This record gives sequence, C-alpha cells and structure tokens, in this order.
Amino acid sequence: METSIIISGFGGQGALFAGQVLTYAAMDNGMEVTWFPSYGPEMRGGTAHCVVIISDEEIGSPLTRTPTAVIALNLPSLDKYEPLIQTGGVLIGNASLIDRELVRKDINSLLIPANEIAEEIGNHQMANMVCLGALLSQIPILPLGAIEQALKDHLPERKMKWFPANVEALKRGKEFALKVKA
Repeated sequence: METSIIISGFGGQGALFAGQVLTYAAMDNGMEVTWFPSYGPEMRGGTAHCVVIISDEEIGSPLTRTPTAVIALNLPSLDKYEPLIQTGGVLIGNASLIDRELVRKDINSLLIPANEIAEEIGNHQMANMVCLGALLSQIPILPLGAIEQALKDHLPERKMKWFPANVEALKRGKEFALKVKA
C-alpha cells in the first residue's frame, strides 16, 4: 500500500526536516520511500514543502496530485493543499497560523495549536514535530519509536541537543490528536 504525504509551510518552519525524518524512519524500517523537497528562492519566510511517499512496493513517481495526507504548517499551505487530499485522507493543520475553518468534510482533519505546544516544550521550532506526531496518530504507517530512532540515527551531532525536545514534541502532538479524536 502506498501513502503519499505533503508537508508544507514557510521556509524555516521545518517542513523539509519533518519529511526527511519520516523518510529516514521508513527507509530504516525496510520500506520503499521517496522524499521530494521544493522551496522558494527565499531561505526563510518563503514557501517550502516536500512530498514523502512510503510504500511496501516499488514507487513509480516521487510526486502526487492527490496526497493521502497533508501537514499544513501555515494558511497558504492549507489553502493550496486542502482541495487536493484524497477523499478519506488526513489533514493536520497548525491552528497557530491558520485563521479559518477547514472546508473539506470528506477527510479526517485536525487543527492543532502546534506553536503553542512547541512553546510549552521550550522551543517554538518544534511545531513541525508536533504536527508529525499528530499525523502519525491518524495514519499509523510508522510507530513513534521508529521516528525517534531515525532522529537518533540521522540527526547531525551538532543538533543532538534538540533530540529530547523533538521526541517530546512528537509525543505531545500524538497525545493531543488522540485526545481530540476520542
């Protein structure tokens, strides 16, 4: 089965990093995977998104027109990708930067105050991991332990000081999503 995920936000929000971690976790667990990043010419503040496709079979294309799931870290990403999600798919939106109601009723959607949860952890840059944890509670393609292991195995040494916060952000995102969906 193939699962296609778009993670999108402003440059600097960690959309590409979240996709990389998900990709490493899938690859380390023997799955077929592609990671296709895209970003605007601006380093911070421009647009950035990636497409991650995870499958148990060979993947034909690294792109998707109708993703299984979307993480929208900001309003422009929500506006662009909400209409494209497959019926029955999943949308995780960062309520901290989205000021409108979700339109689609034929998908499983959740707005999560990712920035506020990240601030509670002590680092506003963890909103991406909060949303990834929430997503994995809705589409269990990989357990959080696989993401934790990927962080441990692939996070550059200079960034290892953020490992505990990343793990906490994943757990808090998952807990929030499970509580809201209960």
